[in-house]
Amino acid sequence: MEESHQEKHWFIKFISNKYVWVLLFFCTWMLFLDNYSYFDHRVLNKEINELEANKKYYQEEIKKDQENIKLLKNPDQIEKFAREKYYMKRDSEDIYIIEYEGDTVKKP
Repeated sequence: MEESHQEKHWFIKFISNKYVWVLLFFCTWMLFLDNYSYFDHRVLNKEINELEANKKYYQEEIKKDQENIKLLKNPDQIEKFAREKYYMKRDSEDIYIIEYEGDTVKKP
């Protein structure tokens, strides 16, 4: 009968142990209350991932811009760029912009 009595109170002995309380306090502190808590780390890791994605995007854009700069060192390329992007023209020329039906946005 004493074995069954001890089996019933194993949980009470476990909870009354001071090391268990210290461990529970430590885990609670590290998960919720500390400056470097688990939840803060999750938020910071998401921000890091977003910043790394932005870094990759901007590095690719820098490479594209560097290639464009190399191309624009040629005067013919400068003229082509100015005509295509900014619709610039020579004094003796006329520019016609052709819009198709699918290109325009309909106003409600």
